[in-house]
Amino acid sequence: MTGRPVEQGSAAEVFRAFIRLGVTSFGGPIAHLGYFRREFVERRRWIDETQFARLLALCQFLPGPASSQLGFSLGLLRAGWPGALVAFAAFTLPSAALLFVFASLLPYLSGVAGQAAIHGLKLVAVAVVAQGVLGMARALCPDPPRATIAAVAAALILATGEAWAQILVIVLGAAAGLLVCRNVAPPPAGADLSLRYGVRFGVLLLVVFALLLVGLPWAARGHPGLLQVVAAFYRAGALVFGGGHVVLPLLRESVVAPGWISGNDFLAGYGAAQAVPGPLFTLSAYLGARLPGAEGGLLGACAALIAIFTPGFLLVSGALPLWRTIGHTMPAARAMAGVNAAVVGLLGAALYDPVWTSAIRAPLDVAIAAIALTLLVAWRTSALVVVAWCVLAAAGVALV
Repeated sequence: MTGRPVEQGSAAEVFRAFIRLGVTSFGGPIAHLGYFRREFVERRRWIDETQFARLLALCQFLPGPASSQLGFSLGLLRAGWPGALVAFAAFTLPSAALLFVFASLLPYLSGVAGQAAIHGLKLVAVAVVAQGVLGMARALCPDPPRATIAAVAAALILATGEAWAQILVIVLGAAAGLLVCRNVAPPPAGADLSLRYGVRFGVLLLVVFALLLVGLPWAARGHPGLLQVVAAFYRAGALVFGGGHVVLPLLRESVVAPGWISGNDFLAGYGAAQAVPGPLFTLSAYLGARLPGAEGGLLGACAALIAIFTPGFLLVSGALPLWRTIGHTMPAARAMAGVNAAVVGLLGAALYDPVWTSAIRAPLDVAIAAIALTLLVAWRTSALVVVAWCVLAAAGVALV
């Protein structure tokens, strides 16, 4: 499929699209890729499969939260910098707000009904990730070489069970694509990724990223307070490859090791992050709010949230004009095909572990998730209806 010029829209249009995703995107970072493809390729047709694949490959290569970087890029292409900012805000703030108030709601989630509701949300993730596997496999693994890359990627992830394996799988996917994806046609250069700035400004953004990565820790030395918090969360967001769950060890090192937050509080926030929609990086809002003293509360939540997302957005917006220049070449096309096939493998592995293994505890769980998947795939039901079904069904089973 050839790329087409990205049509321009308004920031309000971008906000309406992403706020809907922000309150319904359960299932974690890999599942979000499936949500975005369904919403912006199939339903709204803002971009086509080729353009989506190019953006996805770039976001998988870069450090940071891949799904949030993809959303930021979609908003940027659709409505410029205002579109990028409202895409981030609309997709991120619902889950950040839920995690901000989680501490006060925790006692109410300790009973049977509360635990059943959380279990129902895990069943939502099973259906959503399964839908993502089906849709992305059809689009991104249409031939035996790419299907093989996906299968090998899933096997490697499941066999190792280590966070670093995600990075290895992406790199190996690119290498395999160069070798075996010979039937891939490169997308045309030029207008298929329309930006309102060029390579020079992109390089400037990359320089700002590097300066902040080096400069923030230096500036925070000997000055305990909010600047140290910003430096710690910026470093976590800048150095994590694979996004999502991979950031947790870095965050734990950043906030538990220096004694800012207890290990129990950290684990409580992690548990809550599994039960809310949106990006897992919004765990930073909970952690920032739990910081001691004047650095905590709303100020800490906002500072941590902005700091952890900023490096990923600087990287993707700085790299986009460079990617537009080289992304249409044959080697880049083959590498992208391999990377996207590997992403399908990652999604398939995630469907089993941790999504299936943490959610499916009995045959009735399989039935609830299967009905949810049917609602999504066959009936194209709203995700809110699917969430309501899974939560109510899980609660009903628990209370019977």
